[in-house]
Amino acid sequence: MNIPPKDEESFNSSSWKHSSGSERSKLMLEMEEFIFPIGDPPFNAPGAPRSLVDMLETMVKMGASDLHLKAGYPAFIRLLDTQIYPFEFMDPLDDDEIFGFVEKLVSPERYRKFRESGEADFAASLVGGERFRINAYIAMGRPSMAIRHIKSKIPSMQELGLPWVISRFAQKTRGLVLITGPTGSGKSTTLASIIEDINVRRRCHIVTLEDPIEYVFTPQKAVIDQREIGGDSASFHEALRRVFRQDPDVIMVGEMRDIETISSAITAAETGHLVLATLHTQDAPGTIDRIIDIFPPHQQNQIRTQLANILVGICSQQLLNTTDKKRILATEVLVANYAVRNLIKEGKPQQIRNIMATCTNEGMMLMEHSLASLCKKGKITRETAFLHAFDVKDLERFLDER
Repeated sequence: MNIPPKDEESFNSSSWKHSSGSERSKLMLEMEEFIFPIGDPPFNAPGAPRSLVDMLETMVKMGASDLHLKAGYPAFIRLLDTQIYPFEFMDPLDDDEIFGFVEKLVSPERYRKFRESGEADFAASLVGGERFRINAYIAMGRPSMAIRHIKSKIPSMQELGLPWVISRFAQKTRGLVLITGPTGSGKSTTLASIIEDINVRRRCHIVTLEDPIEYVFTPQKAVIDQREIGGDSASFHEALRRVFRQDPDVIMVGEMRDIETISSAITAAETGHLVLATLHTQDAPGTIDRIIDIFPPHQQNQIRTQLANILVGICSQQLLNTTDKKRILATEVLVANYAVRNLIKEGKPQQIRNIMATCTNEGMMLMEHSLASLCKKGKITRETAFLHAFDVKDLERFLDER
């Protein structure tokens, strides 16, 4: 967990474990910016959830996005306001408990690898169907778990608030579509929404490569094979190398992490497949730079040409706090038109932003367009808009427009 208590010394595991209920309430009040006000359930109800199932069920009931388990501390939960709060009246979790949670959720072989490497990615489901993406890891020699709740229903593109042009991306039969943004910005959900749209509209074969599998698709018109990296295939690169023999029409790559995966994804898009993938990049021009720069200098001209020929579009996104304490998507969209393709070939991605600002009729938009629109509708505050803007001057200009 990256957010420390305000006073680390007053919130160590020893003081928590040996303090009385009233002392714990005092400790919680000292951390008021990280917790619910005293009195809000279920955090200070006696008998706080102890089993992993109980904690996961509490996540679902509270509409929480994440659960953090850290040896020596009680469980922490991230709510819709994006803040992390601890479970009050819970004794600290110990190492054996957290190791036990992991051991029950994975195969013996994967558990052995986790103890050796200190890392494991996997998914789990409750009996009712709620699904969770889990990362187990070792921090300072002790186990921790970061658990993300994956909604059981795949939201539509309209429900997510995605721009209309994203549905056009889903209708393409070949090329490369990229969904980018920071961790926790909803990239996986956007990808799932696009895949589900294809699933209900087209008779085709979809192969997804995921680490781990998050949303589980039910085939409608499409045939869907979901492959989990680490279980069904050794790596994204290996899975992409083999996918050509599986007669795919659409390939979803959960994350383009390295040069081998990016190169294979480009090849797949060149050979007549629609490839959907994610990258941890901030904006559309930066995404193009990232792809090209990962290759050695002698290959970059070739990659520019390949990327210019196959790129369909890029959707960069951020999740923002709303004025009514919910979350909403802000997006930046690049559509690969003739002008954009030429700028990519010529190695001038810095000029793409100007094209995006002027070609709004084609569905393109800057992040500042999206932020200004949300602000004018009262969905987010001006402070939130300026905090997430890539170019403050552009945002000021769009806010002043009527």
